[in-house]
Amino acid sequence: MKPLIVLISVFAISLLVKKIFNGNFEFALSGRIAMSAMLLFTAIGHFVFTKGMSMMLPDFITFKTETIYLTGLIEIAAAVGLFIPNFRAVTAWLLILFFILILPANIYAAVKHIDYQKGTFGGHDLTYLWFRIPLQVLFITWTYLSAIKR
Repeated sequence: MKPLIVLISVFAISLLVKKIFNGNFEFALSGRIAMSAMLLFTAIGHFVFTKGMSMMLPDFITFKTETIYLTGLIEIAAAVGLFIPNFRAVTAWLLILFFILILPANIYAAVKHIDYQKGTFGGHDLTYLWFRIPLQVLFITWTYLSAIKR
């Protein structure tokens, strides 16, 4: 829920700022700014809540802590890459792939009731997936519309 709030809030603020200073709305740029802010916000969680996020990975995955750090770094790189014109499209496609690849971890976390912030098994139940899966679809669509579609 917090990433969605960051995404929408930064998008709205960016739209207003662009309208005030440039006289027009720049939806794609505001979308990239918002996605970048959201990615930086979620990346922080990879370094602050490492233990709990490691619990979101199934047992067959080795090097869980390193994987969490790596995915945090991927989010930071994507946040930057969305603003480099020559890398924008490839960054967006890789980000879409990333969103698809992390969905199973979110499903696993819901099935196991993992609270990644506390590092416990007292988290969301399966009803959380009714929010999380459409949220991933929103992130994918948002990335496509703001960074790929012209």
